[in-house]
Amino acid sequence: MRVMAQVAMVMNLDKCIGCHTCSVTCKQTWTNRTGTEYAWFNNVETRPGQGYPRGHEDQEKWKGGWRLKGGRLVPRSGGRARRLARLFANPELPTLDDYYQPWTYEYENLTTAPLGDDIPTAPPRSAIDGHPTAITWGPNWDDDLGGGPELIAADPLLARMSEQVRLDYERAFMFYLPRICEHCLNPSCVAVCPSGALYKRVEDGIVLVDQDRCRGWRMCVSGCPYKKVYFNHATGKAEKCTFCYPRIEAGDPTVCSETCVGRLRYLGVMLYDPDKVGAAASVTDEKDLYEAQLGCFLDPDDPEVARAAEASGIPHDWVEAARRSPVRALITRYRVALPLHPEYRTMPMVWYVPPLSPVVDALTGTGHDGEDPAALFGAIDTLRIPVGYLAELFTAGDPGPVEAALCRLAAMRSHMRRVNLGEEQDPRIAESVGLDEPGVLELYRLLALAKYDERYVIPTTYTGAVPDPGSGAGCSLDGEGGPGMMPDGAEGGGPGPLPQGFDPDAFHAPPTAGAGTPALRGRVNLLNWNGRGRPDGLFPRARRAARTEPER
Repeated sequence: MRVMAQVAMVMNLDKCIGCHTCSVTCKQTWTNRTGTEYAWFNNVETRPGQGYPRGHEDQEKWKGGWRLKGGRLVPRSGGRARRLARLFANPELPTLDDYYQPWTYEYENLTTAPLGDDIPTAPPRSAIDGHPTAITWGPNWDDDLGGGPELIAADPLLARMSEQVRLDYERAFMFYLPRICEHCLNPSCVAVCPSGALYKRVEDGIVLVDQDRCRGWRMCVSGCPYKKVYFNHATGKAEKCTFCYPRIEAGDPTVCSETCVGRLRYLGVMLYDPDKVGAAASVTDEKDLYEAQLGCFLDPDDPEVARAAEASGIPHDWVEAARRSPVRALITRYRVALPLHPEYRTMPMVWYVPPLSPVVDALTGTGHDGEDPAALFGAIDTLRIPVGYLAELFTAGDPGPVEAALCRLAAMRSHMRRVNLGEEQDPRIAESVGLDEPGVLELYRLLALAKYDERYVIPTTYTGAVPDPGSGAGCSLDGEGGPGMMPDGAEGGGPGPLPQGFDPDAFHAPPTAGAGTPALRGRVNLLNWNGRGRPDGLFPRARRAARTEPER
């Protein structure tokens, strides 16, 4: 048995208040740069709605994810020949208008406008070219609208549902859906990249982009069904959510998790059998994909699994972390967390606890006891958030797992209400959903009271070594020419002339790989290029040293 480990996430949608703190902190950490103005590695969508980018769930249009062809998985974007034919003109690539035209405001006008009778304003300007612009869309444009009467028809999930459900929606509800990269077990973005720049890390399953290998073909953008890979128009490279891997390596949660106001995110380790992933993603019926993915996960409490994990090179502390993982508890033990769009066949690893909140209010409004178990379980099918919509979102249209998860959540509420009111407890409530009293109490603690170290169980993977003082490693500010350092003539005593080759735009650029690095020798890193001239190494050198360029 082969065993691999994956750092996964679960989000409890009942606790998301739509404050967008996670989006803002992620933006300030990772995409607060030129070329990524439109990119939000983390965004919070209001459902029902079009999402970001608009209509990204319509795979008939965008061709993201996988499909079955003759019993085997192939990318929806086509085989190698089809992708090669569209390498330079890809009609399935979202445009900037599908995301939104990023903008800023001319704040300087507020302080420099001449004295007059009118109050000065800060008109919007495009963050791309600096020209005046009209604001017509944004990453959360339909925030809090629940789709709205004009936008609701553009929701791809509602297009699969009946007209009656659409009318119910216009009267009824909304809920928030935070989204990041799914860091899938079977990522289609990795499969379609012509340069092999995207890869899934063996140690923790995080999907990253090798900036040195990336050539900006953008096949990964169209290949990702969640549209969580972005093209940096300034560097010509693809970028995506990194799952804050420097923090994960140090045993800390992601920035979005750390700053989440609702404390709705959970991080933990999942052990899985990589040899089962392909077969699980290839099941014929899309509604079987949820159970198939559950079949890939392994029980770290099983001694045989623990021995196989350590034989596969997984450290003992990772196995211990998998045993204490809140993600594993919510996904496999209590089965209240569900994957986002398993029908894409990518085996996503960011799961969601579906929202239950409106059911109690709906029952109370009809004169029934909203916490009565019999009435509560019977009302699951008539939720103001239709089970059919949640099923299209989380279980490829199968309402069974959604109803089971909602019933467990309702049973937990009913049981805890009796506990808090001092009423006699009824063990049949827990038994009706396959749990016992200790299990209900543990689920309640995990969802409602879990402390920091219970929500984030992340083993430390970063191991540092003392750098050689003569190797040039260490802090980049210890010597001259570090990031942000100005030349002597420009430091303190005035601007002064900039030396030849000095580029202040390269402040955020990573250091150029040294010539002693065999894997990177001869490559060029376009992140260090200022866009002028032709950088050395952009094209391969001629094999014959005697060859010279013709005279012009």
